[in-house]
Amino acid sequence: MSEVSCEVLVVGAGPAGMAAAATAAESGSSVVLLDENSLPGGQIWRASRGSIHNETSIWMDRFRRAGGRLVQGASVFDGTSSWLRAEGDRFSFRKLVLATGARELFLPFPGWTLPNVTGVGGLQALAKGGLDLTGKRIVVAGSGPLLVAVAGALTEYGGKVVAIVEQAPPGKLFAFGLGLAKHPSKLLQARSMSEGLRKTIPGTWVTMARGTDRVQSVSLTNGRRSWRIECDYLACAFGLVPNTELASLIGCNLEDGAVWVDEMQRTTVEHVLCAGEPTGIGGVDLAVTEGRIAGLAAAGRNAEAKKLFLERKKHRDFARLLNKSFELREEVTQLAHSDTLVCRCEDVSFGQLRDHKNFREAKIHTRCGMGPCQGRICGVATRHLFNWEVTEARPPILPTPLRSLSQMSEE
Repeated sequence: MSEVSCEVLVVGAGPAGMAAAATAAESGSSVVLLDENSLPGGQIWRASRGSIHNETSIWMDRFRRAGGRLVQGASVFDGTSSWLRAEGDRFSFRKLVLATGARELFLPFPGWTLPNVTGVGGLQALAKGGLDLTGKRIVVAGSGPLLVAVAGALTEYGGKVVAIVEQAPPGKLFAFGLGLAKHPSKLLQARSMSEGLRKTIPGTWVTMARGTDRVQSVSLTNGRRSWRIECDYLACAFGLVPNTELASLIGCNLEDGAVWVDEMQRTTVEHVLCAGEPTGIGGVDLAVTEGRIAGLAAAGRNAEAKKLFLERKKHRDFARLLNKSFELREEVTQLAHSDTLVCRCEDVSFGQLRDHKNFREAKIHTRCGMGPCQGRICGVATRHLFNWEVTEARPPILPTPLRSLSQMSEE
């Protein structure tokens, strides 16, 4: 196992991580940027069929010109506030910036485990990776502006989006539209999605995915009537949740499911900062600004970081509007039947979980959360289903090769 040392270590090469790494490197610090993917950009600026997103190129050019080092394919599975461990390497640092991003929120409903039922971003990633969607009928469902954006991307890949199903009621969507007047850049983005908005069915949600060897149709309801739509793919997710496992492992305090940070993006653990979606879902503009503040603070340039506070406040105002407008209705948390799987890794059903008092008890008795995803899917789902909190994190936080665990033992 090799040892890598730097002044500032940044985990996650999405918008927040790239902004933090480039800013810290330009401030004179030696910076290493870790990412588990083969290319930088994160989920939002993911590479598409060999092309690199323009914003990714800009930030990575700045980072490299400043002398930064990018380490790709590095999945961090263990660590403390002074070192982190990824497969084959141990990284030590003076300051650590966590920019681990977010993942989609999945809430169980009958049929959600059928083949061709995917996450919204998941189907987009498959299309970018080469999945042929030409002529395929696609229902995009769940909640949030990402639905319309991804529907547009899937259309460009040849898919036929037959419906965009948004659970937020029309009144909240109308209020959201009015609120965009205070954010002109967001209003322009919304106008560019006008075609997708016309396909959106508000105040509606999926109640069941139907099919035999794959999904063939979905059942929808708006609370007053129900109907079916035939499809070849169902892309469904109910927003995003912060990736906080590494922060929890290190000992950072969480608040409402996100990493708590002060005005300088510092966590409750000394020398550890956090930026982007782990601190709360707020969108790419907020992530970049928080990343820049974290990068400056990590480099000791607090005065320059403070100059970005007003910009961050503007983006946080939009994040509050976003989260209020697309708040989940209670009905989508009550779709599971007794035999509906909640933990897909260990085949644990809703009926097996509902009589337990908390996630820890359910985990002991049913193995819920003990599979390869380590509760990333079912743990968050049970928070919405049963009001359970999942705060524990133990190494390895990701599936890890035995040779890496063996190296830990030898040390």
